[in-house]
Amino acid sequence: MNGSGSSDMTLAFELEALKQLRHPDVVFDDARTWTKYLGVVSEKPTYVVTNFTRKNRIRQDFFSGPRGKRESLENVKRQFETDRHVFVGVDEDDEALAGEVEWEFLHVEAAAEAAEWELGENDPATTASGEERDDWP
Repeated sequence: MNGSGSSDMTLAFELEALKQLRHPDVVFDDARTWTKYLGVVSEKPTYVVTNFTRKNRIRQDFFSGPRGKRESLENVKRQFETDRHVFVGVDEDDEALAGEVEWEFLHVEAAAEAAEWELGENDPATTASGEERDDWP
């Protein structure tokens, strides 16, 4: 991606996809150069998304808030009128949801490869045993 394609795009990351990227702040900085609107959607509570984005110094134009992914993507599409709406997710459920709400879908690994983003565990809110900590700042 790195500057290619239409900049008239809204790009949404599923929180779990963003967590698979080694440097999500760098990803957002890069994506800002070739997208118009950028944000995070998740089924997780608002504070989980807020904590992750704050910790990683990510400034988003939208987030799911108290809504689920479906309602969030529908609302974002209505509010942010761009030529393209692209949802970066992690699994078949995300892909199916994208199709249902008429968003393009990209698996996080394909997006990372195309944009030359590094994959890898980023989140210190995960313990050594792999358990997620909700008390992380």
